[in-house]
Amino acid sequence: MALKSVRSRTSAGSPSTVAIGFVSGILSGVSRAGLVPGALLEHAEIATDLLHDRTARVPVARYAALYRLINESLDDEGFALFSRPLHRGSFEFLCRAVLSAANLKEALERIARFLHVVLDDLDVELETSGRAAVIVISEDQALPVGAAGRVFAFEWLLRMIHGLAAWLVAHPLPLDEVSFPYPPPQHAADYELVFAPRYTFDAPRLEARFPAEWLTLPVRRDEAALRVFLADAPASITTLYRRDRALSLRVREHLRAALPEQPGLPAIARRLFLSPRTLHRRLEDEGTSFRAVKDSLRRELATEWLTKTRRPLGSIGADLGFADAAAFYRAFTAWVGSGPRDYRKRHGQAGAAPVLPT
Repeated sequence: MALKSVRSRTSAGSPSTVAIGFVSGILSGVSRAGLVPGALLEHAEIATDLLHDRTARVPVARYAALYRLINESLDDEGFALFSRPLHRGSFEFLCRAVLSAANLKEALERIARFLHVVLDDLDVELETSGRAAVIVISEDQALPVGAAGRVFAFEWLLRMIHGLAAWLVAHPLPLDEVSFPYPPPQHAADYELVFAPRYTFDAPRLEARFPAEWLTLPVRRDEAALRVFLADAPASITTLYRRDRALSLRVREHLRAALPEQPGLPAIARRLFLSPRTLHRRLEDEGTSFRAVKDSLRRELATEWLTKTRRPLGSIGADLGFADAAAFYRAFTAWVGSGPRDYRKRHGQAGAAPVLPT
């Protein structure tokens, strides 16, 4: 019986779907290992032509099926992204190596040592800087895959480390900020829901920051918990959209629906049947704030409209709720380090019509 391929173009950031960029990334190394990407997609019930649609998304369940299929077909938990395979069972041995750690700091240091043994291409370290702890991932040698595979390798390794750490201490560990050592990928709009409310690109190395005080959190898991955990790992902890961002996603959806109006926190709290204080506290628990969610949404829409449409700058600013062009210019420059006109010239689609004056 033929399988029906899944097509999806659900709105960006939906936790029920995955941006096609993540699918392209996970497939980046399979050809060099002798597998046919199209055949894998067919078995996972994902339409192959979606790879050519930058806006396409696929259901999370289909992405998870593809994840497991590649692991099983290659006997490589690293998706053939690295110079040597991470044979099936590598993740289990990593878990057992850190299960007896006293606290999060010791667990992360053990994770780094384990990965140093099994990975030749990327190196992991734990650093502290003032009140921040930093997970650092840097390249020891060039990865044997193209740009999409390199992006996915960093994405996957950070999610794996972060997910395992949060499971070990049985506590959400929302990251404050992540710097990535590559240009913005096509699915960068999803990074807030995958990694952190603040993120930058083109850094010398990957740096993921969180409060240093969390390093003293005790490891709370035991052998019995590990057996249950391993039944669905590592796929269970490397799923893309973090459950600890559920409320911030709902706030984001309400803010987007209200544009160009800019409802404040009290108005959004009423729509969510929460008190303003409760909304503030729960967003804080998710590692973000009302202002951060609002700024992230406006930054995402501004960069998208500047690069993918011919809309005048003044219209973009007004549609995002800015009082005037100067306010939009100041905010955008603070977000990305350059003005909106310069950003459009550098990142806009080739062949776009001249931008209308504002």
